[in-house]
This record gives sequence, C-alpha cells and structure tokens, in this order.
Amino acid sequence: MLQEIGIEKVDGILLDLGVSSYQLDEKNRGFSYIGENELDMRMDKTQKLTAKQVINEYPEEKLANIIYEYGEERFSRQIAKNICIERKKHLIKTTKQLVEIIEQSIPKSKQKDGHPAKRTFQAIRIEVNNELEPLHNTVIDSINSLKTGGRLCIITFHSLEDRAVKNAMIEAKGKCICPPDLPYCVCGAKSLGKIITKKPILPSEEEKEENSRSKSAKLRIFEREN
Repeated sequence: MLQEIGIEKVDGILLDLGVSSYQLDEKNRGFSYIGENELDMRMDKTQKLTAKQVINEYPEEKLANIIYEYGEERFSRQIAKNICIERKKHLIKTTKQLVEIIEQSIPKSKQKDGHPAKRTFQAIRIEVNNELEPLHNTVIDSINSLKTGGRLCIITFHSLEDRAVKNAMIEAKGKCICPPDLPYCVCGAKSLGKIITKKPILPSEEEKEENSRSKSAKLRIFEREN
C-alpha cells in the first residue's frame, strides 16, 4: 500500500484495533445487546455474511467453537445448543431473541460479570467481520514497512487481539534455537527488531473514569532494528 503512493519506509505506525464507537452505538447495526434490532453486525455493509446467517445457518459444533474461542465463553456449548433448538422453531432475526437465548443458557448465579450476552456478541462480531485472521500478517507487514529505529504501536481491546499481536511481535523479534555451546548461530534465526513493551501499557485510572471503553485497552510497541 505504501509503495503504491511512493513511500518506501515510515518512521512510525499506530494501529488502533478498537471497533468504531459510532458503529457500535448505531442501533440498527445489531452490535448492541441492549434493545431489539436486526442481527447484522457487519462493519462493511457491502459484505454478504451477517450475524443472522451465522446464528441461523452455522452447524451447532462450529457455532459453539466460535463462541468459545472468540468470546471465551465457558457456556458456549449450552448457548449453541439452545440456539439450534430455537431456530428450528422460528428464524432468529433480532438481537433481543439472541439475548434471551443466551440468558436462558447461563445459570443466574454466573451472570454477575457484566451482561451475560457480552462475550457471545463479541464472538459473533469477530466471526462476521473476520477480525483476527489477517491480524498476524498486518503486524509483520507493518514492521517490514518501518525504517531502522521506527516503531509500531498497536492498541488492542480484547485478549484475543492482544495475544495475536504479542505472538506476531515475538515472531518478528526472532529467537535463536541453536545449542548454547555453539560459538555462533547456525539456525538462521532472523530478528526484525525488539519488543519495547515487555508488558502492555494499560490506561490510567483517570483515563478509565473519563472513557469507560478504554478499560480493556492494551498498548504494545515494537522497534525496527535493521
């Protein structure tokens, strides 16, 4: 992309992986588990796959795996099972219908950590918009676009994104696997630079108070060395 506009390398890149607040707050997009809206969840309204298709057409096992892996929801199998039971009776078309199924699938005693539908809605949104699959290549491509000493800064907003970014940065850092008694490296390990943040930078208490959506934000930084 940079080459297309005549730029070879840059001094820095900032990637903010947060979902647009404007889109989240737009009720008819179906991102919110509050109220009753069409099950859509597409960031790009021109794409074909919608949340309604995922909920009504995916096999039970695939649905359960998505909710577990992308939402880290421990009641994923029960939620997927109940979704499949309900969709045999009638098409699941709205966010309210989905929320009711989720609430019935999670024991009341376990519904204390935020809204019970939060994790499932996150999982479906990630699946609809293919949010994680391209992330690894995006990190590596961004690092390759930096000048020596240039930095890549990435802000993530949930643990899956953060893990993907962390792993890509570790890969870019490179790690020699040669036996320690060898006088020089023969494994061909190549390092693109160093990780500046051993642990991610988190928002301050003041920032979290001013902006509640910053609570889950994590910043990781990588510096290009060659």
